[in-house]
Amino acid sequence: MRHYLDHAATTSLRPEARDAWLAASELVGNASSTHGAGQDARRLLEESRERVAAVLDADPIEVVFTSGGTESINLALQGLWHARTPGTCDIVLPDAEHHATMDTVAALVVEGAVVRTVPVRTDGRIASSDFAERLPGAALATALIANNEVGTINDAASLTAAAASAGVPLHLDAVAALGHLPMSFRSLRGQASAGTGLVALSVAGHKIGAPVGVGALVVARTAKLTALLRGGAQQRGLRAGTQDVAGAAAFATAIELAEQEREAESARLSALRDRLVDGIRSRVPTAELLGDPRQRLPGNAHLLFPGAVGESLLFLLDVAGVAASTGSACQAGVAEPSHVVIAMGRGEQDARSVLRFTLGRTSTDADVDAVLGVIADVYARASGSSTGARS
Repeated sequence: MRHYLDHAATTSLRPEARDAWLAASELVGNASSTHGAGQDARRLLEESRERVAAVLDADPIEVVFTSGGTESINLALQGLWHARTPGTCDIVLPDAEHHATMDTVAALVVEGAVVRTVPVRTDGRIASSDFAERLPGAALATALIANNEVGTINDAASLTAAAASAGVPLHLDAVAALGHLPMSFRSLRGQASAGTGLVALSVAGHKIGAPVGVGALVVARTAKLTALLRGGAQQRGLRAGTQDVAGAAAFATAIELAEQEREAESARLSALRDRLVDGIRSRVPTAELLGDPRQRLPGNAHLLFPGAVGESLLFLLDVAGVAASTGSACQAGVAEPSHVVIAMGRGEQDARSVLRFTLGRTSTDADVDAVLGVIADVYARASGSSTGARS
């Protein structure tokens, strides 16, 4: 039996979302067509947009459906930078962002962008004062609501207030936070003036039980954004192309269910996570929980296993029937040390010795028991094999 503890990577498809997708896929018609079949599709698409907007507390017109979090982040960052105020070129970028953000900003640097980095604290949190200090005169800023690796929750309200005060447009990455934290685009935006403060919020469906391949970017009505895809006037001209009606319907179903369950699930997952962390530390006393011990995502347990190589831990756990993550990027088949752990002030060796266990709605006590039943042996074997680890 396999025990899946990698829900932050992707979680299981909800049966209700699958049914919504299948039902919508039976519709024949392009939502941009004017005939009856097309208008039936359009009706379902816009109803789905309204449902997603209701959960995110945004206006339906502000919801731009995308293929997922990475596209949403690219649309926000590239779109804001290319539409920036003349004479500005700086991007405020915290050190522990997701690679979808970091790599997009790196591409913009080639085009002339200048990065103003923001350090994170030892628990992975973005200090609001450091963030605010780097904002004046910037073209745009970006930040995670919750860190996708270590699970630390940032003070999104303070970050958005700082951006509004500085007159800088801000994108928030809510991909990891969706389904776990209350989400109100309207409240976070507050009374910011046109085109400043929070102007874009990215989310992804597969983190909450929608199919892989659907997400959204919430874009304020007054935001100045250049489209990535051209060829039509769909979605305010911000994303051209035939719209995915079935994906939108499935996403709407999943996000509604996630919101209905959020409070109860957060309490349940927090209890499971705490039992997992306490159990691991009792069996491996040197293991260390990284990230904020309290202000963290409910299902996230990110641990450092000194003297072991994360890849070895991952392999041995997989052989034992447990699916987890190293929490590090893997590009072109070469595992890298976690840039998040390094940004938190740890060395490269520590950054190669971490595991991320993430729980979701299908997680049970049996999944926790499976980890606890093998972790001591797995650690002993992995630490014994670490002699030849890369320095």
